[in-house]
Amino acid sequence: MENPLYAKIFKWISWALLLVSVGLAVWAFTRFGGSGEGAAVETLLYWAYAMLIIALVAVLCIGLYISATTNPKSLVRIGIALAAAAVLCLIAYFLASGKPALGFTGATPPTAGELKLTDTVLNLTYILGAGAIVAIIAGEIISGILNKKA
Repeated sequence: MENPLYAKIFKWISWALLLVSVGLAVWAFTRFGGSGEGAAVETLLYWAYAMLIIALVAVLCIGLYISATTNPKSLVRIGIALAAAAVLCLIAYFLASGKPALGFTGATPPTAGELKLTDTVLNLTYILGAGAIVAIIAGEIISGILNKKA
């Protein structure tokens, strides 16, 4: 059963974030007019990062709170999921080469740390994409087997 107070809080926070996002987008387009100036793009990217962090913190904190109050034993599963995510990130990091970008034509070359981070994110994308494909195929096979027995 959903708590009406949480639903109201979630609704108001969602509306506030949406209004700030629209306001920033309108500001960027009116101030810089689609010229692609760095300040507008940089501001919008930082806002996107902030939205991502807010979403992750909200999901984790609210999820942990609800799990702890309704079913404390589910905290073990959440801990295992977080540990698995950390292991995946570490695997992606250790697989990252950090080699310089081929054909780079920018003014300042990226640092070794930036290259390593970029490769880590790419590796993580590849791992998660492959995992999603395997999950889809395995889910369909399992569903087909279970439906055949029924």
